[in-house]
Amino acid sequence: MNREAEKLRARYPRSKIEVWSHDQARRGLKPIVRKVWALRGKRPLAFSTQAYEWTYAYGFVHPRSGRTQWLIMPAVNTETMQISLSNFARAEGIGKRKQVILVVDRAAWHTSPQLELPKGIHLLPLPTASPEMQPSERLWPLLNEGLANRSFKDLPTLERGMSRRCRQLLNQQELIKKLTFYHWWPDY
Repeated sequence: MNREAEKLRARYPRSKIEVWSHDQARRGLKPIVRKVWALRGKRPLAFSTQAYEWTYAYGFVHPRSGRTQWLIMPAVNTETMQISLSNFARAEGIGKRKQVILVVDRAAWHTSPQLELPKGIHLLPLPTASPEMQPSERLWPLLNEGLANRSFKDLPTLERGMSRRCRQLLNQQELIKKLTFYHWWPDY
């Protein structure tokens, strides 16, 4: 990553360079069940559903600062990846004056030849089967905390719950930085 950043620095000497991480996570109507405290002799109730409908959280994290960007999307494919990258570039002001190396896994929609990268975004795929190297993987347990032990009647209700949790996480930059800024991650 440092090598990639130095190449960008040589090509764009006046631009700010940042290294971000990106991934997606599937969440559905089947609830995330966690243990809870209960009074002795009392059994807590957990409402559940057997529905198998899904939506996806797209998470972008800048490990050095703990800043995040979130999107809730209906699918994972090249088209939704294109939309998420365009939205991310617009939200972060990426372009001529700001270049971003975006670390991604090797999912087909990340490496598709049909994917048109917005100006200023440069994808850097991780080695195959290496989720432990992906800082954005550490976002999903944080997202789950706002959804655990809750039953959602339909996808719009689930998406509202996910959106509420994502907005809360926008203000928890120090926590996110502690979880995602690995000792070997570049200081950009």
